[in-house]
Amino acid sequence: MRINIVAGNWKMNTTVEEGVKLVSETVEKSKDLSNVKLIVAPPFTHLASTGAKIKGTGIGLSSQNCASEAKGAYTGEVSAEMLAGINVEYAIIGHSERREYYNESNEILLKKIKLALANGISPIFCVGENLNEREENRHFEVIKKQIEEVVFYTDENDFEKIIIAYEPVWAIGTGKTATAEQAQEIHSYIRKILSKKFGKKAENTSILYGGSCKPENAKEIFSKPDVDGGLIGGASLNADDFIAIAKSF
Repeated sequence: MRINIVAGNWKMNTTVEEGVKLVSETVEKSKDLSNVKLIVAPPFTHLASTGAKIKGTGIGLSSQNCASEAKGAYTGEVSAEMLAGINVEYAIIGHSERREYYNESNEILLKKIKLALANGISPIFCVGENLNEREENRHFEVIKKQIEEVVFYTDENDFEKIIIAYEPVWAIGTGKTATAEQAQEIHSYIRKILSKKFGKKAENTSILYGGSCKPENAKEIFSKPDVDGGLIGGASLNADDFIAIAKSF
């Protein structure tokens, strides 16, 4: 049985002090949640201090990325082993901003996923199409390729640890939002693609929506049968909004 998940991607926002305050507020306001798994993904600099605040609360700790190499002369990188050493449980891999701004290919993302899994970290693997791909009606093709060139190269046991996040890239930071019907259409398609490789195990995969999800639209989006939660950007920087989204199930 798959679980409902609401994950907050803080991106490059907040100082350490601000992050500790935000996560403390999130912990306090989430005490009556019972049917959803919360995950927070602060910047690397905040992971240890925010991790200490959420220890024992049931809230999961995620990094926003991890290195594609295990160790060595890779200045500025943070390895999966290092993250596991500070009790990071999840890692966002393949976010559209990493693909676009840092030219991360499917080949690189597969290496990251394998290293995360080898270190006991569950990947939150992002897939999605940009505006041109959507307008050219290539969104199914793009998403299929992203999944087949990465997730299909994991074995069945590792696959069970992967969370998928669908990002309509055209709806991130633009104020545009995919309709609940558009989200369901893609989420259902993703599950069908996964089932071709992994069979019934795909029914247990949590697939999150990641495109300008807010308290105002979360309930409608989350009501769809193949939408299992959200990867939340800007709204996760406000504890009230983040928890309101989590309460939309």
